[in-house]
Amino acid sequence: MTTWKMAARAEKMNPSVLREILKVTDLPGIISLAGGLPSPKTFPITAFAAACAEVLANDGPASLQYAASEGYGPLRQAVADMLPWNVDPAQVLITTGSQQGLDLIAKVLIDPGSRVLVETPTYLGALQAFSPMEPTPVSVASDAEGVIVEDLIAKAKDSRFIYLLPNFQNPTGRTMTEARRAAVSAAAAAANLPIVEDNPYGELWFDEAPPLPLTARNPEGCIYLGSFSKVLAPGLRLGFLVAPKAIYPKLLQAKQAVDLHTPIFTQRMVMEVMKDGFLDRHVPTIRALYKRQRDAMAAALTREMKGLDVSFNAPIGGMFMWARLPEGIDTVALLPKAVARGVAFVPGAPFYADGKGDPRTLRLSFVTASVEEIDTAIAALAATLREQLAHDAAAQVQRELAAT
Repeated sequence: MTTWKMAARAEKMNPSVLREILKVTDLPGIISLAGGLPSPKTFPITAFAAACAEVLANDGPASLQYAASEGYGPLRQAVADMLPWNVDPAQVLITTGSQQGLDLIAKVLIDPGSRVLVETPTYLGALQAFSPMEPTPVSVASDAEGVIVEDLIAKAKDSRFIYLLPNFQNPTGRTMTEARRAAVSAAAAAANLPIVEDNPYGELWFDEAPPLPLTARNPEGCIYLGSFSKVLAPGLRLGFLVAPKAIYPKLLQAKQAVDLHTPIFTQRMVMEVMKDGFLDRHVPTIRALYKRQRDAMAAALTREMKGLDVSFNAPIGGMFMWARLPEGIDTVALLPKAVARGVAFVPGAPFYADGKGDPRTLRLSFVTASVEEIDTAIAALAATLREQLAHDAAAQVQRELAAT
């Protein structure tokens, strides 16, 4: 019998809580408000079919060959052109999804024990990407406008970087205000603290575009991550990062070691789809759909959770709502009971880097379910919560009687 000896870093690798929860969406009769999946209604299938044929007809051999690790030149230029600050295409690295960007950053910037600052709570996928490099994640106190500057300053010393999602944050849906962005950018620059800015949802605003990215305020002090998953299709696994020239070569070398290059056919096909201003016409249809579904979820929560001491946000863009249930409720324990009633969500505790997550919290995605499904799912969640509260109250009565 062969005995395999694992590397120490393998012990740091854990299954994604989100990926495990997504498995329940395959069960019949489950309405999932769990996964961060874009609505398939938004996928431009006809445009991709035409682009696929065009790429193969015009330059089939090159589109199926090995390619430059940096990415397809015209696509890098297009990324540079669509960002709201002066970006040299030579600073753009095309990645296999923005998740790969997080992995590359971890490999290049994190040593065992390195302090990495994150929001409270933060994106679970980033924690998972950083974990094998054995950092010490440090949660920075946060409010409805993002990280609190005073706590950032207090924790900045000897930290490698701070990881932030300023727009429609995953999991909370919050957006960092202009004033907070200015303060965070100034504080980080003063402390010589690099910023890793992750912006997969920034184009999904409903009524008004968010303020300028943090990177636009200090490009030499930031790495910026973006994605085509939310505006085109996640199955493309196509993202990008923009890095200062001082660090770009090491990120490129890290990518070369991982996959040589992101599939060139995918890059060329996306470039073909994007030509002639396609995104300018397509993205507003996504915003309109998601806004209707956001409104439907907010209305359903207000209606169904009445009298239950449940709080939630109504984000101004993105894909997620963040809710807090009554004191004493543990959403990890509540999840299987909700699934039994036909609805799934993501418990909030795993999103806290310090392991001290609020057990009452949960994340709800409003983009894949229809308005009718949202109504049904929130009603089922409310019924689950009422049943749990009644059970807990009865148990408390029994404990009090036993003590007399």
